[in-house]
Amino acid sequence: MVRPFYKLALFSVMLIAAVISRAQDAPFQLSQGDIALNFSGVDQNGDTFELYNALEKGPVVLMFYRGHWCPHCNKQLSQMEDSLNFITEKGGIVVAVTPEKPEGVAKTVDKTGASFKIIHDKSLDIMNTYHVTFKLEEVMLKKYKHWGIDLVENNGDNGPNLPVPATYIIGQDKKILYAFFDPDYKKRATVGKILQNL
Repeated sequence: MVRPFYKLALFSVMLIAAVISRAQDAPFQLSQGDIALNFSGVDQNGDTFELYNALEKGPVVLMFYRGHWCPHCNKQLSQMEDSLNFITEKGGIVVAVTPEKPEGVAKTVDKTGASFKIIHDKSLDIMNTYHVTFKLEEVMLKKYKHWGIDLVENNGDNGPNLPVPATYIIGQDKKILYAFFDPDYKKRATVGKILQNL
């Protein structure tokens, strides 16, 4: 017979192990001062973008968004486009990264008028490098489908994976100057904050 004390101790150990396991799988925020790792990808125009090459010209504003179906993403990208001149006047280069297929990227461009680079993150390489990836659980996938959003169809081989809609400003020394990371998809970095930190 297992005594209540040992049951409680065993439960506590199992709970701690579960929390550690989830923490290892969960996205975590890169912070100001961290070195931004290099990445490359192809934008909506078929042009190759490489971070370190771009940094030779100026700081890079790196954004992650979920898809054309997300009204909060469309609003943020539209605001970035509206203020793009202010960012470029400070030498900034804007690039957005998404798990959605190129067809979805084209829809995003149509909805937001985005003229800055948008990269389809093939195989989630960039999202994983910046630790923003998380997998939507089956329950939420069903809810999204009920709302008319088929993530597996929209993302193709990237499956039901989404990014935390983080924004990073990367300086020419490859260090992060500003980091915005919030798992609440309704909260986004403002253009004002981006301009303030460029």
